[in-house]
Order: sequence, then C-alpha cells, then structure tokens
Amino acid sequence: MEFGADAIYLGIPEFSLRSGVNNFSEDEIKNIIEYAHKRNKKVYITVNIFAHNRHLKPIIKFFKKINDWKPNEITISDPGVIALAKKYCPKIPISLSTQENCTNLESAKFWFKQGVKKIILARELSLQEIAEIHKKIPKLKLEYFVHGAMCMSYSGRCLLSSYLAGRSANLGDCVQPCRWKYKISQKSINSKIKSQNDNFFIKPKGYNGEALRIEEDTQGSYILNSKDLCLIKYLDELKKAGITSFKIEGRNKSIFYVSFVSKIYSQALKSKLKKDERKKELNRLFKQLQTLTHRGYITGFLFGRENAQQNYKESHKITNYQFVGEVIRSVKNKKWKIYLKVHNVIFLNDNLEIIQPKSKTVKLKVKKMYEENGDKIKEAHGGQNKIIIIETKNKIEKMSVIRKKIKK
Repeated sequence: MEFGADAIYLGIPEFSLRSGVNNFSEDEIKNIIEYAHKRNKKVYITVNIFAHNRHLKPIIKFFKKINDWKPNEITISDPGVIALAKKYCPKIPISLSTQENCTNLESAKFWFKQGVKKIILARELSLQEIAEIHKKIPKLKLEYFVHGAMCMSYSGRCLLSSYLAGRSANLGDCVQPCRWKYKISQKSINSKIKSQNDNFFIKPKGYNGEALRIEEDTQGSYILNSKDLCLIKYLDELKKAGITSFKIEGRNKSIFYVSFVSKIYSQALKSKLKKDERKKELNRLFKQLQTLTHRGYITGFLFGRENAQQNYKESHKITNYQFVGEVIRSVKNKKWKIYLKVHNVIFLNDNLEIIQPKSKTVKLKVKKMYEENGDKIKEAHGGQNKIIIIETKNKIEKMSVIRKKIKK
C-alpha cells in the first residue's frame, strides 16, 4: 500500500489459492481491512478454491465474519460459493477469479447476469478480445494480470502438482512442478511401455515415480517453465481496451519484490508525460524491472499466442541484487539514524540502495553500523529478526526497502 498499490488481495489458507505460502489468520485480515480503509485503500478477500462438500460449512462461517468486516470485494471462482456469498454477504460486491477462466464474451455476459461486478479475465485473452468484451458490457469492470509468474497450464488449472505430489493446485496447494528441473530421455521406467525413437519421457530430478511421456523437442530441461509476464509498456493500451484494475502476481515473493514492482507500476500509471517522453519513461521503468529475479519477460497472450514462451534453459534469471533489509523508523539525534530489520547479510562498506515508498531512491555506503544497544558491529545477518542502526545524512522513509549489488 505504501508503495502505490490502491488495493490488495488476500485470504486465509483454507479458501484462497495460496495455502502453501499463506499464514494470514482471520484476526489479521480483519485488522488489515481496517488499516487499508483508514488509508483509503481497498481489500479484496479471495475465496477462490474449487470447493468440496467439506468446505461449505466453514465457508459459510467465514462469510458471516466477512459480512461484518466489510471488505471491498470477495473474489470467487466456484458458482456454488458465489451463491453462498450472495446469501451471507449480500452487500459485498463479487468479483470472478481468473481461476474460473473467463475467456469469451458470452461467458462474461453470463457472469454479469449472475451479479458479478468485476471479472479478473483469463491471462489467455488478447487485447482485441478484451476490448470486445468491454464494448459489449461496458458496465462490467475488468481486471487483468500485468506482471508476475505465468502458469504453463490454463490460468492455473493444472493437474501436475496433484499427480506428482498429491497436492492440488485447485485447492491452493501447488508445489509448482513446472519450475522443476527435468531429465529428458527416450527410456521409460515402465516396462509395459515400449520406447520408440519418436517417444520422449521427462522425469523430475529426485522424483521416483513414473516418467511422463511428452511430445516436445529436446531444446532444454526446464521444459514446462513459462517466462514471466510484464506489461509495463502496454498499460495505456489496456486502459483503452477497458481494463480498470491492473493486477500484480505476488505468490512466494519477498516484500522487496512486491514493493518495488508496485512502485514501478504506480509510477507508470500516474505519469502524465506526453507520447515520446512517456515511451522513454516506460522503457526506463522496464529496465528497472529487469534488475529483479525473473524468468525472462514476455507479453503473454496479449498480442497473440506466439508471444507466450517457455524458458527452457533455466528456472530463473539470477539478479545482481540482493534484498538486505527494510526500514523500521528514522530518528534524528545530531545525525539521522535509520533502524533496519535485516533480511540478508550487510557488511561495513557495503553500497546500499534504499528504495523509498514516495521519495527518490537513495544510495548509501555503510561507514558505521550499530546494535540497538549502541555496540559497533562490522556485519549483520538476516534470519534473526535483528534491528541494526545505520547513520545517514537525510531522513529515510519508514517501510523503505533496501538492496545491494552482489557478484553473480
């Protein structure tokens, strides 16, 4: 929120598609809604699993609480869960999760008639298809992913995790087998399958189960690994097509990543530069996004299927930067002192880059470092919830995030 996001989406592990990387409690979500609304920000609660019978009573109980908390939207994929939301949270708008795979005009019309106020469109839609839906249903709000991981399956409807690890992606428990390294061979470990010259098999490294028969070339071993989506240069086109909400995917990402990306996209959306200068600005912002760890950037399906590509060579591109800390507060006592929560090791003489929520980025060389008790230190390590103090010439904004350049 501090870095420019107008809304956040989150849910409790049981009902959101984030069960493996989500530890939000009900009390925390209630407090977050209050925190956001005081700052004129929005909160969207995700209840977008494909529910089984065992989920229904707990979901009803959760909806009764949500009704009192008053989030700005509930994001749902299951038609039955939508019916329950209408009954138990009648005044809270419903948005359709991308997990429901809305890919065409008639589907959008159907959900609009069901009372859905906003649709998070499938990533597989092109710009032309988005514009057509908006033209035909102008009162329907449209949201689209503009940055983050792409699923090699259809908008997250993947069976690989369930098949290989017994953990369902459709219940938010995906182990992301698409990011694993695979061994490619022309041999099957199942003696009943006769291997032929035109048969290839892939097997995850360290996996002892049955190899998977594939129809693919041998270009590389990260055969299912989609590149990441990045549409920073095409926000104007998306606006014109009818998109009103621009969504950043943040699964398993650090607070540095989410903060940095939010600030970049916020700057792009708020920029009032004219055409030529705006193009230069967007190119500059794109270069900044390239300093993050990513899998290679693509435009996904926005301009046709040929732009949705896999990264066969590696699981991800390693950045030259490392997230090392966040600013808890700044205090002036002769000099400004910033209190940092350490996430990765900081040494004396390290050159830090402090990305502030509102102000410009500050570069700082660490000349002195202290423990909270005043003891001088030469290094500080992450993973210990330690707070350290560094002196600066100027005040640094609270919640600033800090990185340093490292050798690959």
